[in-house]
Amino acid sequence: MLLDRVSSFERVTFFVFRIIIGLSFAQHGLQKLFGLLGGKQAELLSLMGLAGIIELAVGVFVAVGMFTRIFAFLGSVTMAVAYGMVHFPKGLIPIQNGGELALLYFVAFMFLASRKVEQDIDASTIYKLFKG
Repeated sequence: MLLDRVSSFERVTFFVFRIIIGLSFAQHGLQKLFGLLGGKQAELLSLMGLAGIIELAVGVFVAVGMFTRIFAFLGSVTMAVAYGMVHFPKGLIPIQNGGELALLYFVAFMFLASRKVEQDIDASTIYKLFKG
């Protein structure tokens, strides 16, 4: 059946999804922290600076697959706060208030946080590596 063939690629598609979401999100952090990629550098000890730190850390950890569920949850909370503080006051509909990307990241990170994947590096994996 066609769905059985598609499900056999589940691990690969999840892997690709995780890397693309992570690297894309990290770019927002690079814009805020260093002014790279056409962004404007924010002051480190500001709300935008904190957002940049979180975005870069979440993006890198999710892309690498290290503590993915924890960092994905942090990313989803960050996007919920960003949507509530920045976009929602501008209007109810995401396409009109410019918040569609924040909502997409929110849902993507919630999806990543809800999935336990064998390839992820978490505390138990690190413990096993050092234990021998």
